[in-house]
Amino acid sequence: MVNFTILAGGYTSFVASYLFNSDTNALTLLNQSPTGANPSWITLHPTNKSILYAVNEDSPGNLQSFIIGKDGLLSSPIDTINSEGNSPAFTTPLSTGQVAIMNYDTGNGLIVPTEKGNPLEFVPEYSLITFDAPVSHPHMALEHGSEVFVPDLGADKIWRLVEDGAPGNWKIQGQIDQPLGSGPRHIATRGNMLFTVHELASTLTQQLIPPGPNGTTTPLIANFSILPPGLPQGAAMAGAEILITEPSLHFPEPFVYVSNRNTGVQDPRGDAIAIFRLEPRLSLVGFVYTGLDQIRGMQLGGPEKEFLIASGVAGDGGVIMLKRTEGGRNLTLLTRNLEVPTRTSFVWLD
Repeated sequence: MVNFTILAGGYTSFVASYLFNSDTNALTLLNQSPTGANPSWITLHPTNKSILYAVNEDSPGNLQSFIIGKDGLLSSPIDTINSEGNSPAFTTPLSTGQVAIMNYDTGNGLIVPTEKGNPLEFVPEYSLITFDAPVSHPHMALEHGSEVFVPDLGADKIWRLVEDGAPGNWKIQGQIDQPLGSGPRHIATRGNMLFTVHELASTLTQQLIPPGPNGTTTPLIANFSILPPGLPQGAAMAGAEILITEPSLHFPEPFVYVSNRNTGVQDPRGDAIAIFRLEPRLSLVGFVYTGLDQIRGMQLGGPEKEFLIASGVAGDGGVIMLKRTEGGRNLTLLTRNLEVPTRTSFVWLD
């Protein structure tokens, strides 16, 4: 028997914890830990797996830290700082000990230092990063070498940030332009390749990462629609999350998994996850329908990343656990827990 503990954030005032038994395929709700308002995005410290960071996607927003205890139960917030903007939709720790948080509604963000030896405590020495565009909606931050890439759904750019002196001080050194009106939301890198999910265009693109400091663009190597066939009239689709898996013993090929969100007339099949093969070149494999309404976040777990947990931000589809099958070319539904109807982000603790 193998048990996995998983934390799940959402638009509530708690983080839920689940236990997944991979022998019986049971997904059990363990706890609901009180937090600040709307911990919609949660993330683990990169080396200390007992530390969780969470946003409060509110106006104004906050960044919080917690200690993770038995069965995924969280402590009270250890530290809380203002994000200096509204509706922070994403946070992630960096390898440097800093934590990035991006404010979707106000076009700015912070990269916050933590105390040396105590990453639960934020150091109030940082400068606000403002993205200079007529409309700016930064939706993610991804560390790539010495840079941090920030996809901006409003500006159709991926900003390139570098540290500017002391930790907490960052500047924009360049940008990677994206197709006009595409709305880059989330990104992933693999070697020198950049993969972008575009919310407004519902596409997945691939391109070489332009050379820094201000390589602004490279031609798209691939540009695929992520829309499933047979959508109902009145569907309003928007791309959301991207996950990449690397080869392993039982999964010899790398794959990309991309979530769709239907904010209009619902498909009775629920939202679909699009599956792409990465080698020898990016190509669409197919779609898996989930019975969920607007998959904002999903996450892989298990020794070979063989399980995928997901939920919708709307409706009452609950939380589902899928298993990668056919070498990664397909996903099979294992179980569904309906006790909490919606969740928006996940962290695997085991």
